[in-house]
Amino acid sequence: MDWQLLATIGMIHSLALISPGPDFALMVKIASQQTRQTALAAALGIAIAILVHTILSLTGVSLLIHSSPVLYTIVQLCGASYLGWMGIGALKSAFRIQEGTSTLDETSPAISAISGFNRGLLTNLLNPKALVFFITLFSTLMTPSISFNTRIAAAALLFTLSTAWFGLLAILLSKPKMQRKFQQFNRLVNGLIGFVFISVSSLILYQLIFL
Repeated sequence: MDWQLLATIGMIHSLALISPGPDFALMVKIASQQTRQTALAAALGIAIAILVHTILSLTGVSLLIHSSPVLYTIVQLCGASYLGWMGIGALKSAFRIQEGTSTLDETSPAISAISGFNRGLLTNLLNPKALVFFITLFSTLMTPSISFNTRIAAAALLFTLSTAWFGLLAILLSKPKMQRKFQQFNRLVNGLIGFVFISVSSLILYQLIFL
């Protein structure tokens, strides 16, 4: 078992986890506006998507997808479409007008734990940036000489770190006290999250069309 390699991978992944992005934005929105169960389900969905990316990268499937213009274009289009759809939904929540009034709706429709899980899973799984990140990470650090046990340990490590980080966000931000604090800023939170998702979606489309 290559412990030094595992420590390096764990450190790089931890820095990536805490960096602002679609996964973090989704967790803030769901944990601050939905039940803890739904937030934890979303966290698990993201962690499982990361595990899938890890396995695909370790087995060379992700590299195959990335090296195929057709397959990678499909991934980019699916990812941009989904992230854009999520962004538009967040912006609509930010500016939803209550029926029969001129005031903005401060509440977000409740979603089930299954829906939360699916949103977490798809937000990470369909993000081409995540695909490229894991390809780069493992193609750089995981040489052919690395043992099978180390590869399994790396997959388990990344899954554990992801579950711990997003699970922590789910627990902390879903506390009633935190949700009450966020409630007065729901429109701002939804607006910023919508901006993040649409920006990432637009960047993917820009790179697809012009680069």
